Amino acid sequence: MKYKFLMMLTLLLLLVGCTLEESSKEPVVEQEEQKEQKEQQEQQEQQVEQVEQVEQVEQVEQVETTAIPIKPSVEMAVHFIDVGQGDSILIQSPKGKNMLIDGGKKGAGKQVVSYLRKQGVENLDYVVATHPDSDHIGGLITVLNSITINNFVDSGKTHTSQTYEEMLQLILDKKISYIVPSKGEQIALDPGLKVTVMNAGEDAADNNEASIVLKVQYGEVSFLLTGDADIGIERSMLQVYDLESTILKAGHHGSDTSSSEDFIRVVNPKVAILSYGLDNSYGHPNASVVNQFQEIGADVYATAEVGNITVKTNGIDYRVTTENLPEESTSVLVTSESTIAITSKDLREEIVGITNDGESSINLKGWQLVSVSGNQTFKFPNISLAAGKTIYITSGPDAAEGQGNIKWTNGQMWLNDGDAARLLNDKGEIVSELK
Repeated sequence: MKYKFLMMLTLLLLLVGCTLEESSKEPVVEQEEQKEQKEQQEQQEQQVEQVEQVEQVEQVEQVETTAIPIKPSVEMAVHFIDVGQGDSILIQSPKGKNMLIDGGKKGAGKQVVSYLRKQGVENLDYVVATHPDSDHIGGLITVLNSITINNFVDSGKTHTSQTYEEMLQLILDKKISYIVPSKGEQIALDPGLKVTVMNAGEDAADNNEASIVLKVQYGEVSFLLTGDADIGIERSMLQVYDLESTILKAGHHGSDTSSSEDFIRVVNPKVAILSYGLDNSYGHPNASVVNQFQEIGADVYATAEVGNITVKTNGIDYRVTTENLPEESTSVLVTSESTIAITSKDLREEIVGITNDGESSINLKGWQLVSVSGNQTFKFPNISLAAGKTIYITSGPDAAEGQGNIKWTNGQMWLNDGDAARLLNDKGEIVSELK
């Protein structure tokens, strides 16, 4: 009996123990489940936080890569001086630095010095002799004797002419820094400009091949100044450099020994400048060269026709002014036969209205709007003016564009105290004038 009682008691204790063990396990399981849920929740929160951080980074990166609008900078000017049969170019940088490239023939020296002084030039930071031909370095003798020069850049191509020897002697006597550049070298004229030597031929076979070629880049506007570089030099430069440029000074005075079709197509200039003398004995410029420029839509200016040519730019826009209007533009067309006319002019707001009173649309490519007193010229792009419609040519700081407005430039083109507006067709004939 006593044994049976002990057995029952033992069995009862075992049952109670199992019950206690099961009850003690339940909180542990619940704690583990809660712990797992908490960890999952924390992981989810971390993932959300990481996504938010990525989105924030992406937003920041998007803001950082947003394009900053380009604002017009201080103007620079490039002057193509009329020296007859020869070359002479003055560059005036945004920070007032001056570079003279060539000086025409010896007889043009006084004219070059006079022009420099009219532009306020008392010191030349650089003078560049592209090559030793007399129609490029002759006038530099007078310049060397008249104006202070800091640096003289020469092709290094030696020549036996008296003019060349006299030039070198003056450089030596005046202790001017003498530089023979290498291809690809930069000339530090102004920190705002990039002036790159595209060609220099110290060991060239002839003078023209030795020509120093410079590309001057200011913002979005560039100048390619080629001296007398011939087609062979053009071909070699095409293989190495980006030659596309806004303004091209055509090589060798417009001769067909320069300005090959491939070269013109790649450079793709908006403006082509030809420097030569009227009725010269060399037949410059060659008609085929001029035709090639016209075929690509470039505006062609020649010193023999319009005198001194100046291109001013703020790095975004540019404008071309000339000493004289082209000779063929002086003839007056009977305006009653033209359906296009200047119908309004606001000199202070710099807005000129041009209306087509005809019955058909007229293409205005090659037409020009001229500020007579201000000696400024606007060249129309390839646009057509519909019958009965008016377009407005705008300029000045608040120049509008679009919706019937064509923006000329942000510069002021018209003289507020009185300026006639003259409209020329693509043949250079005057079709309308509003005084």
